[in-house]
Amino acid sequence: MSIITQRRGLTEQAAEAAVDQACRALRLPTLRARFVDAADAAERQQLTYRGFLAELLMAECDERDRRRSERRIRAAGFPRDKWLQEFDYDANPNINPAVINTLATCAWVRNGEPLCLIGDSGTGKSHLLIGLGAAAAMAGYRVRYVLAAKLVNELVEAADDKQLTKTIARYGRVDLLCIDELGYMELDRRGAELLFQVLTEREEKNSVAIASNESFSGWTKTFTDPRLCAAIVDRLTFGGNIIQTGTDSYRLARTRTQLAAQ
Repeated sequence: MSIITQRRGLTEQAAEAAVDQACRALRLPTLRARFVDAADAAERQQLTYRGFLAELLMAECDERDRRRSERRIRAAGFPRDKWLQEFDYDANPNINPAVINTLATCAWVRNGEPLCLIGDSGTGKSHLLIGLGAAAAMAGYRVRYVLAAKLVNELVEAADDKQLTKTIARYGRVDLLCIDELGYMELDRRGAELLFQVLTEREEKNSVAIASNESFSGWTKTFTDPRLCAAIVDRLTFGGNIIQTGTDSYRLARTRTQLAAQ
C-alpha cells in the first residue's frame, strides 16, 4: 500500500476508483485510461510524485493536441489523405524537397502569403496542396479545402439566397484556403467576380493556396475578362510562392511502366 493511500485510509482499489471518478468529473479521459499503468510504471521506475504527475498531465495534453489536430483535418474537408512525407520526389524532379520542407514550417501561412502550384495533371499538385494544408492544420491553423468549381457554385447560390456576405466572411475567416483545380473550367463573369471577392477578402490577411493545370498566361481561358484575370493573378502571386510542378505526369509514367512489365 502506498504512503498516500495509507494516510487517507484508502486501499489501492479504492484509490483507483476515486481517481477514475475524479477523472470523469474533470473530463480527463487520457489520464483516466492511463493512470493504473502509469502508476505501476512509476513505481517500477521509482519516479518522484512530481515526475509521476508530470508524465500523466503531459500525456493528457498530448492526446488533446492530437484530437484537436484530427478535428482540424476533418474540418478542412480534404477529399483524401495526402501527407508530405509520402510525396515521391524521385518521380518528379521538378519539385525541390528543400522548398517543400520550408513551406511545411507554415511560416507563409502565418504571414498570410499566397501559394500557387502550377503544372499538368499527374504532376503532384493536389498531393502537395493537400499535404501542405494538412501540415498547416496539424500546426494549429484553420484550413479549408474546396474545388474551384464548387466554391464558385456555392458563391452563386449564396448570392441568389442573399447570403453572400455571410459566405464570403466564412471563407475569409480560415487561416488557409486551399482551392484545387482552378483553370479546369471556364467561369462566367459573375462567377469570376464572386471568386475575386473571396480573394480580396483574404488579401494580405490570410493565405490562399491554389493548384492549377494552366500557366498564368492561360488563365484567360478561365477568367474571360482580361482585367479581372489580371487582378486575380495579382492577388494570388503578390508576395507569394510559386511552384512549377512540370508537364510530365508521373501517374501516366507509372501506368506505362506497369503495363510494360505485364
